[in-house]
Amino acid sequence: MKKVLISGASGQDGAYLAQLLLAKGYGVYGASRDAQTCSFANLQRLGIREQVHTLSLAVNDFRSVLHTLQEVEPDEVYNLAGQSSVGLSFEQPVETLESISTAALNFLEAIRFIGRKIKFYNAGSSECFGDTGGVKADEETPFRPRSPYAVAKASAHWLVANYREAYNLFACTGILFNHESPLRPERFVTAKIIAAACRIASGSQEKLYLGNMDIRRDWGWAPEYVQAMHLMLQQERPQDYVIATGRSRSLEEFVALAFQELGLDWHEHVVADKKLLRPTDIRKGCGNPAKAERELGWKAGFQLEDVVREMMKEMLR
Repeated sequence: MKKVLISGASGQDGAYLAQLLLAKGYGVYGASRDAQTCSFANLQRLGIREQVHTLSLAVNDFRSVLHTLQEVEPDEVYNLAGQSSVGLSFEQPVETLESISTAALNFLEAIRFIGRKIKFYNAGSSECFGDTGGVKADEETPFRPRSPYAVAKASAHWLVANYREAYNLFACTGILFNHESPLRPERFVTAKIIAAACRIASGSQEKLYLGNMDIRRDWGWAPEYVQAMHLMLQQERPQDYVIATGRSRSLEEFVALAFQELGLDWHEHVVADKKLLRPTDIRKGCGNPAKAERELGWKAGFQLEDVVREMMKEMLR
């Protein structure tokens, strides 16, 4: 049985990845900063909590990373931990850098130190590209990060590339565009929209306050995106891949679809709030997943309408 270590197993991607790998027969070890106090609620929601071996891991502490790798002896490591909010990164830039770029470095250095053949996946982000002016970003598109979060992800990306080249590690980064699911917490705007729309449909008189609704993003379905992560580590040689739907949609479209699912006119319930605007933001994000389709055989099946419908369906249960 292959063993896998997932840091950030309590998050959206970590939970769906654990579910996928359990179905494939892996022994799955899920790490969180404090496994004793973490509820692993997403693993509970998916009905797999008891099948995952949970353990504590401080990804920004090299000794903790090294000890965990030596204890678990995994065949594959998926580094999905770290501060995951672009907006929050402006308020907590140090925490963001340490939990993302320092964490990636700790994993890479520990794997190099141990000397075993461990395949390493690093969670990258489309935020690294910044604003491409509407051009679909692929693996050759230059990085122009516009937030502390994006800077941290870009740093981790190049650390992975450096260790891959310098030490011949099987290490790769998945440059994932936005991907959503019912496991998203409400601090993410997509979950915030779905939850508010459901409360309003149930009689709440509240208003939904949002920032810039003209922004456009390439939104996909998280359970499909974790399949791409696994496929990257099954290739003969490690490479980085852009994972996206290839289609950009506005936040206003997301809002309209969510309220439409409930028979509501979003104009009557949504208020633009300048206080929610970020210091810098990306006007339009869109990815070109041609390489992933060609080499991994991976292609997104869900489009925005499907994502909204499935998130809404789960919320209404």
